Amino acid sequence: MLRPRVPINEQPSGEIIPVVTTLGTIAPQPSTQAPCGCQHHTPAPIAPAPAAARPTVQLTPGSIALLVGGGTAVVLVIGAVLVSMLLAVAITAGSLAVVAVVVRSILTTDNRR
Repeated sequence: MLRPRVPINEQPSGEIIPVVTTLGTIAPQPSTQAPCGCQHHTPAPIAPAPAAARPTVQLTPGSIALLVGGGTAVVLVIGAVLVSMLLAVAITAGSLAVVAVVVRSILTTDNRR
């Protein structure tokens, strides 16, 4: 019922790929292209660049000061965000505690009456 369909390449690449038949034997695929008469050359390997030609990072006093200032600014911003989140959690917890005390007081006064 379900038989796999092998797609046919409209533009052959020149590679000969053996076709497996249903009996398990390998039948060579006929080649329709004639071999070309041109000379194929493999590209020459590229030599690695010498170590002296590579750019190096040079730290000047100005760039060090810039890095220190930028790092300090990042730490301060992250610290401010974390402190504000902690403050928000503390305010929420305090307000919930006050609401719990008020609700408990209301429920106990209702039971006494």
